[in-house]
Amino acid sequence: MAVTGLGKVRNKRRQEEVEEVEKGPFAGAVDLEMQSEDEAEDEDQEGDDTSDDGDVDEFPEIDAASDSDEETDEEEEEEGTDDLGEEDTLDENSDADSDLHIFPKSKKVVSDITGQTKVVYPEIEPDYDSDSSTEDDPNRVGNIPMHWYDDLPHLGYNINGKRVLRPAKGDELDRFLQTVDDPNSWTTAFDQNAQMDKPLSAEELDIIRRLQAGENPDAEYNPYEPTIEWFTGKGKEEVTPLSSAPEPKRRWLPSKWEKQKIMKIVRAIRQGRIVGSKPTAADKKQQFYAIWNEPPSNQAPPLPAPKPKLPTHSESYNPPEEYLPTEEEREQWENTDPEDRERDYLPHKYPALRLVPAYDQFIKQRFNRQLDLYLAPRIQRVKLNVDPNSLLPKLPSPNSLRPFPNYKSLQFMHTKARVRCLSISPDGAWVASGDESGVISLWEVNVGREVKRWSLGSKVGAIEWCPRLDACFFVVGTEEQLHFFIPPNISPAMLTMTQSALAPGTLPPVTQSSIKWISTSGAAEDGPILTIELPSASGLSRQLTWHKKGDYLASVSSSETQGSVWMHQISRRHSQSPFKKIKGAVQMVLFHPTKPHFFVATQRYVRLYNLAEQKLLKTLMPGIKWISSMDVHPSGDHIIVGGYDRKLCWFDLELSEKPYKVLRYHSRAIRSLHFHPTYPLFASSSDDGSIQIFHARVYSDLMTDPLIVPLKILRGHDVQEGLGVLQIKWVNKQPWLVSAGADGSVSLWCS
Repeated sequence: MAVTGLGKVRNKRRQEEVEEVEKGPFAGAVDLEMQSEDEAEDEDQEGDDTSDDGDVDEFPEIDAASDSDEETDEEEEEEGTDDLGEEDTLDENSDADSDLHIFPKSKKVVSDITGQTKVVYPEIEPDYDSDSSTEDDPNRVGNIPMHWYDDLPHLGYNINGKRVLRPAKGDELDRFLQTVDDPNSWTTAFDQNAQMDKPLSAEELDIIRRLQAGENPDAEYNPYEPTIEWFTGKGKEEVTPLSSAPEPKRRWLPSKWEKQKIMKIVRAIRQGRIVGSKPTAADKKQQFYAIWNEPPSNQAPPLPAPKPKLPTHSESYNPPEEYLPTEEEREQWENTDPEDRERDYLPHKYPALRLVPAYDQFIKQRFNRQLDLYLAPRIQRVKLNVDPNSLLPKLPSPNSLRPFPNYKSLQFMHTKARVRCLSISPDGAWVASGDESGVISLWEVNVGREVKRWSLGSKVGAIEWCPRLDACFFVVGTEEQLHFFIPPNISPAMLTMTQSALAPGTLPPVTQSSIKWISTSGAAEDGPILTIELPSASGLSRQLTWHKKGDYLASVSSSETQGSVWMHQISRRHSQSPFKKIKGAVQMVLFHPTKPHFFVATQRYVRLYNLAEQKLLKTLMPGIKWISSMDVHPSGDHIIVGGYDRKLCWFDLELSEKPYKVLRYHSRAIRSLHFHPTYPLFASSSDDGSIQIFHARVYSDLMTDPLIVPLKILRGHDVQEGLGVLQIKWVNKQPWLVSAGADGSVSLWCS
């Protein structure tokens, strides 16, 4: 009753407000003041119960249990009265329950498409106490593949049917800054539907932790629950044991329902209600097909199988006499392996065809024929007609690269033993050569006349001329000694300068060293003017090399100890070992022509040291099993390395630690390499008795590769006991080459 009375009061108030709105023109005519809707609502709240007709409604009965409902209804009533000013009309025939506003109010509008009225409900505006008030337009597309929306600006639709726009994504830097600013960013997970990171709850984090630890994700799971004995104890024994055996056929019973269905189909076939498809009668007319109407195929047809070889006269049962083998040929054929035989049979002659026995190789030949058919290639290969000469690099003609040595001009002989070493004076006029018997010969380059001979009595391992132009002397390395010789027939000024350099009047202070410097008294032309005694057990000095200024001399001995390399300073008469510890046996050493660098070649590697800073700069890996020789280009940017495994490696020190180019022109071990100091030439000698001459032009442009062209092969030394040309040297200022061989000869090659 209370609700009914309250409804009547509301209806009356609505009618009064409507009448007031309708009396607008009349009130304007009589100058009456019209109250606004807010003022009318205020009067209603103050309790003004008077109306135009003077009727007073009865006050509804108050229900104590519905206080809050009445307050809510009044608020909804006020909101409802605000909407009366719009074009919407309320349904006057609605019952009292509709006035409670349980559902949102609707309004009738005219559709722009159909032109008819339709009912439109307002959008749902959730309150703060609802569950969806804090959600960010959740996506309601359901369980569908989200990649359907990859090319669209939205991700789906919300509960109201509106599009959910795709959130903006930053780059990796933005994500990183977001993780720095947000300490809880590591507890988020990417939501595929919302395309954004969502925070994980404590329960979800606990599940992830359990999965990573290999535990059960259920926190209430107890892995140590007491065991329940289901089949143990009295009365719990298993009566029927479990078995995986198939069910026996005696237990199978046919289905009566399938029997009824089959019988129904059988009756229909008998009665003619089900008729099978009749076989189509074959057309007796001849049919023609236009085979050329089909589109042509781009693929080549498969190749036919290889045909077997046709039989020849030798396979006949009555071959001619010239095809029959002799007894020697038959024995040779039988003793030869089947793989090496020219043919698999021997011709045999029979008087008649009926006397020919069965072929014993029939099964084997048929099997080989099947292999031919199975392994035959069925793909057509396009044969390339390529001229092999076009694949070779285009090199300039050797005639355009002259001058270079191409013939033997003269020959000087050492009759007693093989010549191991030689050296040429800086002016290119004298050659000093030494053999294994200890004889040193000094002869002229132009005429080959011997000027002086010294005999040391021990094996000569190395000879090297000093590069100084104001002094003239050379060094000879023997067993544990280095001898300094002054050649005869030099000018008095040069002789004085040479003697002051090797045997000064005032000797420098003696330093503590295991090497002794001994000056020899007497005439300088008869013997060495200075001798350096190396430590005992040093062995034969197999290499000597000078610094470009002529003050430092480096020697390499044959012993594989740490003291095999010594560096001697002539002006101070001081010797020292530059290495306290070195890996491998040292084969050769060289000074850099322009920088304070020092090359050391061991058995497999070439190491480059900086003498000023005393550190290792680079390690070159030529890939040679045993290095035998080495030389540096006059520019200092390139180096060539030869080995006993016939390889010649060219290194560009600015490029890589691996060789720029590897040359294999010799058939035996390489013994010596040498760059020409002025011409773009270098040569290599080998134990095969040949000398290879190469044109090697190095360009100042770093983007241009060096030009290496083989020019000439010089042959003139005999190979004795497996040794050929042991050392070669270029003549300064001339394109001439001097070579020393194991046959005891020293040859001069001219252009």
